[in-house]
Amino acid sequence: MKTVTISLNSIESVKSFVNSITKFDSDFDLVSGRYVIDAKSIMGIFSLDLAKPITLNIYAKSDLDEILGVLKPYIIEE
Repeated sequence: MKTVTISLNSIESVKSFVNSITKFDSDFDLVSGRYVIDAKSIMGIFSLDLAKPITLNIYAKSDLDEILGVLKPYIIEE
C-alpha cells in the first residue's frame, strides 16, 4: 500500500481525478478524519470536506509508478 496526500479543491478536479483512477484495476481509498470512502465514487468524494487535504491509500501491486504519474497534479506531498 502507498499513501499520499492529495487536494481536490474544485468540482472539475474531482471529476478528472475519478476519471484518472477508474482506468486502473487497483483499489483506492480516501481518508478524511474518521471517514473512509472508495476514491472511485464521485458521490462519496463530495461527502468529504474538500477544503482540507485528503489522504489517498493506493492498493496497487504492479502499476504504482504509472498511477503516481497520473495522480501527480493532485498530490501535495509524497
